Amino acid sequence: MNIQYILLTQSATSAVIEIILLLLGAAIIGFLTAWYYQKHHYTPIVKKLEDEKADLIKQVDNLKSENGKLNEKINGLKSDISKLDDKISGLEKSLAEKEKQIAELKKPKKEN
Repeated sequence: MNIQYILLTQSATSAVIEIILLLLGAAIIGFLTAWYYQKHHYTPIVKKLEDEKADLIKQVDNLKSENGKLNEKINGLKSDISKLDDKISGLEKSLAEKEKQIAELKKPKKEN
């Protein structure tokens, strides 16, 4: 019964202070609970995602180096194509000259 008298005799100021202290205690307990849950539930997920990110970054770097090598190979093949085109045009000119020579040899010679 002594507790009932203490509660009834509390002033409004002390009641407000008690409520604020209880709310602060509840907030601290809630914060610690949420922090603990986050730490043990989301930390492994975040770590796994960071590992996957590191692997993907390595893959991107490998693909960039492969892309550079392939671009160099393409440029080399383009230069080879241009050389072969030049060779073809030279051979076509030579062929045209040979065809002219053949045509001249096929013409009957005029005897005077």
